[in-house]
Amino acid sequence: MPAQTLPKPGWKRFRRRIMAAVAVTPLAMVVILLTTQSPTGHSAHATTFDAGPIVAFAASEFRANCSSSHRAGNDPIVFPGQTNVSHIHEFFGNRTTNAHSTLQSLRAGTTNCQPAVDLSAYWVPTVYKNGVAITPESVIIYYQGIHNASQAVAPPQGLRTVVGNAGATTADQNPAVRWSCVGHGASSRDFMNCPPGSKLETYLDFPTCWNGRDLDSPNHKDHMAFAPGLVCPPSHPVVLPRTEFLITYPVNGTGLTLAGTRNGVNVTTAPGFTFHGDFMNAWDPAELERRMRDCIRAQRVCGTNGNPI
Repeated sequence: MPAQTLPKPGWKRFRRRIMAAVAVTPLAMVVILLTTQSPTGHSAHATTFDAGPIVAFAASEFRANCSSSHRAGNDPIVFPGQTNVSHIHEFFGNRTTNAHSTLQSLRAGTTNCQPAVDLSAYWVPTVYKNGVAITPESVIIYYQGIHNASQAVAPPQGLRTVVGNAGATTADQNPAVRWSCVGHGASSRDFMNCPPGSKLETYLDFPTCWNGRDLDSPNHKDHMAFAPGLVCPPSHPVVLPRTEFLITYPVNGTGLTLAGTRNGVNVTTAPGFTFHGDFMNAWDPAELERRMRDCIRAQRVCGTNGNPI
């Protein structure tokens, strides 16, 4: 479809995401592959920050619309079983997530996500403005087939993974994080000073290659890998859909900080480039596999109900 015939809202988002990706990876090659399917939401781009390429691809995604369920100093991946040890996190989806959470406890819990069959736990550090915690306005969890979609498999039950660098001391140490302003094309690894009338947003991409064995690893990252050149490395041959958090906060301007850890002390004044995200998979297996079949492997954009739109 020629670019000029794309629906205006989808095209504006598509163009903004390409511009944002180029801003954080200036040497990347941009390849635009427009098909008969219009870019919709975040299905129209793919980025692999470790490898460099930025590619727009045929739409292949499903999603969950969630909201903040609670806020607490827990991290069941990094500090399992240790209540109030972590810095403050904003939890999305499963309402029962705490320091003791397991696949079994999550599957027995409830969620504020749509669809309700997604009982997964998602969390990020809490954002503060002038020392006041900010509740996100919108949280969308995308699952996208960004490469080898026909071979992609469902994330395994109980998969735990972390992306980002909570201990980063410079922006260059955390290429996973991207902040931007709603309605504006630029992005940054640190907080943006969004103009009046705009809102702060962040989008965080998880790796797409799994080693096929481990549901976790000592650093909560090594069992997963990014795909250099959009090809999974031999050590991590199993293709998963990319999990992406898109979070919008009802704030703009300056005075923004994150919950984090500095010199072994939990603080609420960490910089934006320490942003990170955690994911524990507790989807209903049958419903997750249906979405993999009808959305990812079929290369279709699906709504929260798992049906093509």
